[in-house]
Amino acid sequence: MTTLDRPARTADAAVRDPSAAPERATPKQWLAVAAVSLGVFVVMTSEVLPVGLLTPISGELGVSEGTAGLMVTVPGLVAAAAAPLSIVLTRRLDRRLVLIALAVLVAGANLGAATATGFGPLLAARVLVGIAIGAFWAVAGGIALRLVPARDVPRATAAVYGGIGAATVLGVPAGTLIGDHFGWRAALVALMALALAATAAIALLVPRLPSHTSVSFASLPKLVRRNKAVRTGLALTFFIVTGHFIAYTFISPILQANGLPASQVSGLLLAFGAAALAATVASGSLIGRHLRGTLVALGVTMALGMALMAFAVGDLFSATAVLVLWGAGYGLVSPAVQTWYMNAAEPGEVEIATSLNTVMFNLSIAAGSFAGGFAVDRTGPTAVLWIGAVLLVPVVAIAARSARNARR
Repeated sequence: MTTLDRPARTADAAVRDPSAAPERATPKQWLAVAAVSLGVFVVMTSEVLPVGLLTPISGELGVSEGTAGLMVTVPGLVAAAAAPLSIVLTRRLDRRLVLIALAVLVAGANLGAATATGFGPLLAARVLVGIAIGAFWAVAGGIALRLVPARDVPRATAAVYGGIGAATVLGVPAGTLIGDHFGWRAALVALMALALAATAAIALLVPRLPSHTSVSFASLPKLVRRNKAVRTGLALTFFIVTGHFIAYTFISPILQANGLPASQVSGLLLAFGAAALAATVASGSLIGRHLRGTLVALGVTMALGMALMAFAVGDLFSATAVLVLWGAGYGLVSPAVQTWYMNAAEPGEVEIATSLNTVMFNLSIAAGSFAGGFAVDRTGPTAVLWIGAVLLVPVVAIAARSARNARR
């Protein structure tokens, strides 16, 4: 049995009698999962909300749309550094308290961005968002292992990462809609209030989670060197996320360049997010049984969606259909990739593996949004769609090869 063939195990399973564990998660445990999912929703919405507000922010603050894309690039870079730092610096702290502190930081960062008087101060506030993103993802990434029995871990993981799908289906479209009617600053204030609600939910519903990790800075490169499955996971994360964000960061100008009015963008983002959320929710049993096949499917689906967006979209119907296709593929990304890392790591190394995923995920967001901004300013919005589609080809090849090896 290979590392990726074994079922995911809870971190607590190593220190208690497995026969004493409940066969199914209780409603109280699912409420704790829901509270963490709400936190992921707030963090992810904070990271990608500028996608829907790019045009009004760039117009008011007097910068190009490519430069405004730095609002996604900068938090991604900061989050990549914050993920491993946070795991090491908080290794002795209760994970529940860490999540509460980070939710408060997200609230303060969004308030700072909403009151910024120029693009420089706005980017400074986005640095705080990046710190919160990196640390929250690193801690929350494997927390489903601690909240529910082993049998429910795939479903709980999908539920936690349903917060990402909810961010795209509700957070970004709702924020864009608020921005259209009340201004982009009002959208950020609303997000601040939601971050405070997530803080309360985590404080009330998540149990104490004493740290079980003894991670050090040396643990991260050591795990990469000796674990081939983790190295493969890093490659998958890079190609998927860079390919997605090189195009999706600029979806608003892409849609408008294809002849769709700005007033329809929030509705189209809603269609994308609805498809992503539905795929995330449905992924629990799928990734548990067919992880490699899921990775192949999401790579093909996302690449096809980008290619169709480049040459087949010219009206509301076709744009909706293509974004639903693209969104369905993207909704599978986080639970599938996260499951890959959890299965690749030993129980005591799960937080190390998920922090590595967080590093690569956010570096890839930064790389994609930066490269996309460079391409958009020089060649126009459509070029980034083809670049993104090409970057997804290695994902299909890597996952298909892994599937063949597993069958052998």
